Amino acid sequence: MSKSQNRNTIKKKRMKIFRKVKNSDSIGSVIASFLLLFSVSALFAFIGGFFVEYVLESKFSEEYSKIYTVAKIYEEGKTYGDILTVLNKTPGDFIIEDASGNRIFSKGKDTCSTEKNDLVLSNGTEGYIVYKDTENDFLFPKNNGNINLNLRELWDMLDKAKEDSLNLPLWISVDAGGGEQLIGKAVFSFRRRDIVLMGEIVAAVATVVVVLGIIMLISIITAFVKSKRVKALFYEDFVTRGKNWNYYLVYGDKRIHGALSKKKNFAAVNLIFNNYRNYCLCHSIAEGEEYLSKVNIAITRELGNDEICAHATTSNFALLLRYEDEDSLMRRLRGLVDRLTHIEDGHNFKFRAGACLLPADGTRRKDIFVDDIYNNACAAQAAISDSDDNPVKIFGSSLLDEQKWENTVQERQWAALKNEEFKVYYQPKYDPRNDTLKGAEALIRWQFSENEIIPPGRFIPLFEKNGFITEIDHYMIAHVARDQKAWLDKGLKCVPVSVNVSRAHFVEKDLANQIARMVDEAGCPHELIEIELTESAFFDDKDAMIQTINQLKSNGFSVSMDDFGAGYSSLNSLKDMPLDVLKLDAEFFRGEDAGERGEIVVSEAINLAKKLKMRTVAEGVEEKEQVDFLAGQGCDMIQGYFYSKPVPKSEYETYM
Repeated sequence: MSKSQNRNTIKKKRMKIFRKVKNSDSIGSVIASFLLLFSVSALFAFIGGFFVEYVLESKFSEEYSKIYTVAKIYEEGKTYGDILTVLNKTPGDFIIEDASGNRIFSKGKDTCSTEKNDLVLSNGTEGYIVYKDTENDFLFPKNNGNINLNLRELWDMLDKAKEDSLNLPLWISVDAGGGEQLIGKAVFSFRRRDIVLMGEIVAAVATVVVVLGIIMLISIITAFVKSKRVKALFYEDFVTRGKNWNYYLVYGDKRIHGALSKKKNFAAVNLIFNNYRNYCLCHSIAEGEEYLSKVNIAITRELGNDEICAHATTSNFALLLRYEDEDSLMRRLRGLVDRLTHIEDGHNFKFRAGACLLPADGTRRKDIFVDDIYNNACAAQAAISDSDDNPVKIFGSSLLDEQKWENTVQERQWAALKNEEFKVYYQPKYDPRNDTLKGAEALIRWQFSENEIIPPGRFIPLFEKNGFITEIDHYMIAHVARDQKAWLDKGLKCVPVSVNVSRAHFVEKDLANQIARMVDEAGCPHELIEIELTESAFFDDKDAMIQTINQLKSNGFSVSMDDFGAGYSSLNSLKDMPLDVLKLDAEFFRGEDAGERGEIVVSEAINLAKKLKMRTVAEGVEEKEQVDFLAGQGCDMIQGYFYSKPVPKSEYETYM
């Protein structure tokens, strides 16, 4: 899987989690509430409508039955001449039409019009032909073939008639045989109490529907509010009460990937409050968090509509800003840092900002994520030194090259160790009084390729950062011990060789035993190996350091302190540490005050070492005058370019 595919996979998984939070307790609840509301409303509406239809259709069936009976009597008895005389005595009004539609008989008042329509009852299985009454067409079905009973209009008709009941006509046609139709007048009687009952039922149904609707609406609103709260909490930073890293990831990607945003320049910014921990130590964590909240508010006030500020980690803020050009962005960030520095009187705050640019240059952004460019911004911020006057740095090609180099070192370190690409160089140490070889220091070089040798300054700091330095310590001790044994076997006059051991190694309680075991495996005498420590190592666990030094000395190894004078507690270190050799830092011999004042310090340091029964080594010596001065002061050894630069072991043999 390519790097791009892997990033896309991570991105999809991340967005899936964010969508779950976004949709939690909202869409599902809303849909369910709407469906339930619709179902219940439909059910109650059906019940109410069914009741009214039932009442009306019951009356219709009753009236139809009467007319049907008359029609059948006429059909059976029309062969007898007096059947019409008999029917004329029956209650109700009706007319008889022949097959051509001509009226051949009528009884009672004929208010039946010629306008007719089909009538379908609720069961849908029976169809009837009905005619409109010329005096009152209230019950005549319209286009849908059903009788629509409007209770409000019916009540108004009762009020107008000032009666307790109302009779409404509708003419119903029944087949009387031989193509003839008997059309009878059906009279639907409605009393006030019938209308009241039907109205109460309809009102009850409507009330239930309204109450349920209100309940469902409240449920929907509650679900939305709950969803908003969950979403707000998911994106809220509990320290600043502003936006958090999740918000930056989601909405930052939306900003840079938007259709319109692709035409805009964006910059990811890592802004850090440098001395935040010191502030918390001097005050309290609560006050520190309160100040972070002030910083967040101050930054947010300066943001545009499509810009973002989020609290990323303890004292880091992640910003996504628009910019016109690099110069204007630099001015804006410097101004922001300056305003934050003076946000509160009485405190000296320090801020730094690193930025990574994402220009609208027409390139495709689908494989670029906001955390990628923010990571570059962090690298730019980390590259700003404490002594740098400019608190803002833009991520550029040089920083990218450094990152690539760091990745290369990380990827190749184990293979390089296995293939012995690391080479041991030796820098001789001479007695300045007689120019005789007294010792050497083992230094590492990396044979990176056939024609490229990498100096230690380019990879040792990376090894110290990733922990690989302990493997290098083992490698160097083992190789120096083997070289010393090989030179002894050749009959050469060997001198002690110092090997640097990093401060990271001194957390191991059995360090002295490890070193002794490696030297013994090579068959090298312990007195030919000197363990060299940097002064910074003495600021860790002092008791553990003293114990390890004593164990090394009991095993026959000499122990030296490198870079004496580079730190601020050298004298205190000398008081406590049982050292054999003191190496004077090269900076004593450089600078404007390296003359008289430097000589005084070096002279006193040598005298102090003698009184403590320690040998002295002056490193970084390059000039004859320095050699003569050190010889006159009784310095035991000199290491520097005046005598020799670090050389491969084959060349070092000639010095012996």
